[in-house]
Amino acid sequence: MSEYVYAPQEYLAKVSTQGQQFMQHESQQAQKDGAAPYQHYLLNACQFWFGWFNALMETAHPDAENDKRFAGSAWRRDPRFNSLQHSYRSYSRFILRAVESAPVSDTAKGQMRFALRQVVDALSPANFLATNPEALQLALETRGESLSKGIELFFQDAAKGRITMSDENAFEVGKNIAASEGAVVFENELIQLIQYLPLTKKVAQRPLLMIPPCINKFYILDLQPENSLVRYAVEQGHTVFMLSWRNITPELGHLSWDDYLQKGVMQAIEVARDICGVEQINALGFCIGGAMLSSAVAAMQARGRDIVASMTLLTTMLDYSDTGEIGLLVNERSVRAREKAIGNGGVMQGKELALTFSSLRANDLIWPYVVNGYLKGQPPEAFDLLYWNADATNLPGPMFAWYMRNTYLENNLRKPGKTVQCGEPVDLRKITVPAYLYASRDDHLVPWKTSFESTRILDCPTTFVLGASGHIAGVINAPAKGKRNYWVNDARAATPEEWLARSHSESGSWWPHWVKWLKKMAPVQVPARAELGNRIYQTIEPAPGRYVKERTQ
Repeated sequence: MSEYVYAPQEYLAKVSTQGQQFMQHESQQAQKDGAAPYQHYLLNACQFWFGWFNALMETAHPDAENDKRFAGSAWRRDPRFNSLQHSYRSYSRFILRAVESAPVSDTAKGQMRFALRQVVDALSPANFLATNPEALQLALETRGESLSKGIELFFQDAAKGRITMSDENAFEVGKNIAASEGAVVFENELIQLIQYLPLTKKVAQRPLLMIPPCINKFYILDLQPENSLVRYAVEQGHTVFMLSWRNITPELGHLSWDDYLQKGVMQAIEVARDICGVEQINALGFCIGGAMLSSAVAAMQARGRDIVASMTLLTTMLDYSDTGEIGLLVNERSVRAREKAIGNGGVMQGKELALTFSSLRANDLIWPYVVNGYLKGQPPEAFDLLYWNADATNLPGPMFAWYMRNTYLENNLRKPGKTVQCGEPVDLRKITVPAYLYASRDDHLVPWKTSFESTRILDCPTTFVLGASGHIAGVINAPAKGKRNYWVNDARAATPEEWLARSHSESGSWWPHWVKWLKKMAPVQVPARAELGNRIYQTIEPAPGRYVKERTQ
């Protein structure tokens, strides 16, 4: 020890390093031996006290590196705040581990885990002014101006009834997003149908109809020109139609699931066929839009209407046996309450659904905007995906109640003949058209292994592709960006694990792979028509139409 008498920092560093190494070994051994949650907590606490020496010397604690909430140097420079954040994270791990030892069912554990995580995330010291050194420092540097601006942002959001995640003044629907040229060629009380102008001299004879999720607006598929799937498909020589769902008002609160199929999906298919003068079209469905498309195709085929040549299903579930965390929020009691409240008429508020989805990733989609906005007075930057995410739509009560009971609660959609839709017993196994199935590996709303189950439900030629990233970012991945990768495997596999093990990775976007497949479904080309619509279905107004501009207040 005498060698460190005149070098105390070096001595502290050695003690800290040796102590942390010892505690790390003990922690690993405890995991192997199946230690109880309180033992893990004590070990974490000991690790923290050894790490406190590092805080005195302004060195980073290793297990804080991956936590964005405490990534700033201000959390490490001051031992008080360093102590606070380490104590919080250690106790958080202790609480969440305790759930795993509770003598309850897996479902109950999942529900407890979700509820506790909401509480733990909310109580983070980063979320409060008095315990956030970055916010306090900024308030001092700006002489309180950051706090004044934060209060202003808070009251603006309070008036909206939601947290602002993007600079909403940076975008305008129809101007710099949803700006692909086209026109509305059909409308009814539920939908508008948009036809886009061709960008090539020749186009595929069979048009492509896109069916977006009805929970948000269609322009997730037509954001800015550089990341618009609509524009990309048009550039590849396809006549593209887009279904634009109505934002439901109380006057439309009586609409049912069958109405969404009959007045929405089926009607759009018939109009697209008529305008292009073809027997069959190709169709794409995104998320719940894919479930609607599959149901509509099955019901139409039961009627002898074989008018869809191929289906593309993006992040779609046809099997709801494993729906991830969102499924934990659905049970008989909650569904019955919805059925009683709005099952015979009423509106399911889009803002409520949006908050539920955001809570699944609260540390990404809620608390960063609270901290940066209200504590630091920093308005959010412009981000088209988050602008779209905030543009939620209401749903009619009867439609929503039917969907929740027959999918998330009872998983009836995959059962042959269990559901009667538009007067037809639906059997998804009888769908005969080729299907392109895309899933995202990190999708928290549609787990990719659940999406893979569609290959076993559909008794038709299927092509399954797995993309990197999540529910939205994985889908909206334009080739020009050169980002991410995707996995392909043309061989049939009994399990998703087997499929992935035998797959190979391709760099970049999956869009070119899909277009190559789609061209096989529409091999015949014809001269592009300069005029949109036809004698029966004439243009009503320019794209994107007025339905998509109706915002939920």
